[in-house]
Amino acid sequence: MSKKLLFNFLAVWALSVLALAACGVPVTQSDVVTEAPAIVTVTEVPTADETKLVGISMPTKTSSRWISDGESMVKEFEAMGYKTDLQFADDDIPNQLAQIGNMIAKGADVLVIAAIDGKTLTDALAKAKDNGVLVIAYDRLLVNSENVDYYATFDNFGVGVIMGQQIEAGLDLKNRPGPFNIELFGGSPDDTNAFYFYDGAMSVLQPYIDSGKLVVQSGQMGMDKVSILRWDGIVAQSRMENLLNTYYTDKRVDAVLSPYDGLSIGIISALKGVGYGAPEQPMPVITGQDAEVGSIKAMIAGEQTYTVFKDTRELARQTAAMVDAALKGEAVPVNDTKTYDNGVKIVPSYLLTPYSIDITNYRKYLIDSGYYTEDQLK
Repeated sequence: MSKKLLFNFLAVWALSVLALAACGVPVTQSDVVTEAPAIVTVTEVPTADETKLVGISMPTKTSSRWISDGESMVKEFEAMGYKTDLQFADDDIPNQLAQIGNMIAKGADVLVIAAIDGKTLTDALAKAKDNGVLVIAYDRLLVNSENVDYYATFDNFGVGVIMGQQIEAGLDLKNRPGPFNIELFGGSPDDTNAFYFYDGAMSVLQPYIDSGKLVVQSGQMGMDKVSILRWDGIVAQSRMENLLNTYYTDKRVDAVLSPYDGLSIGIISALKGVGYGAPEQPMPVITGQDAEVGSIKAMIAGEQTYTVFKDTRELARQTAAMVDAALKGEAVPVNDTKTYDNGVKIVPSYLLTPYSIDITNYRKYLIDSGYYTEDQLK
């Protein structure tokens, strides 16, 4: 028992004796403790000030996956006894900077950041380091800063490889002669992951393009031409409409590389607008990522062919384990110390496994695992 607790115990006892005397109850020698009371072992719980605070900065609520990420991390960290401060930045960079600044001012011990633009947080990360804050880049790499301790993510190049393999399988490129028409979409150019996704997919698709089995009728290739800022589905829909009206008035598009479900839904809308999806004009092979509800419904309806599932529960669990180990001075679990160069340093990383999802296995990965309920996909 601490001195403070022992003092409080004796004080309460003394007051009770005085109260008895005041009420006219005689106090005998037997009522007076002449020896110190037996010490009882008491487990002292950390005070609110001692409980460490984890600031969680997510980029937006417009994608259901980021809501899931944030909620999963709150659950994991609070189960470990940490306090959390979860903020969503609404895809507004000044808003994210302000939120991170507020977390530091409130005394956050840890920042877990999924950046809108990983290049914009250099000053905020320097301030965090000056205040002794542990910084974890979450899913998206924080670049141009030495003040990034660890990176928790999925195998992002592997995500792209899966997308390329999905198109390869969907068109049966290994066996059919072709040629097949394909159009390419990339993610947001301010998100480092977008380049890994694109490069991974092209590692599979480029040989088929080089051989002429796949033809990009628009000629638009490379992230400088195919990227979609902020992963905006409306922009993707507009671009797809322009491609169809310019290059496919008398041709069929057979496949579309889309690196995110939100883009895929916009692309599907553009395709349906010119007659795709009818029995005489089936949908092209369309990829995606994040296994969002809208895209799984589109898959069930026969509109989207594939997506890539990244279990955010696993990522939240791994992130919490990395933070807990770091704060306890234990070895932090990482499995990649070579890949992720942020321009200043190689950031020690933990890469989780993504999964290819189609109509044949979505139940196994999404419903049977408890990620979604049956009713959510109706």
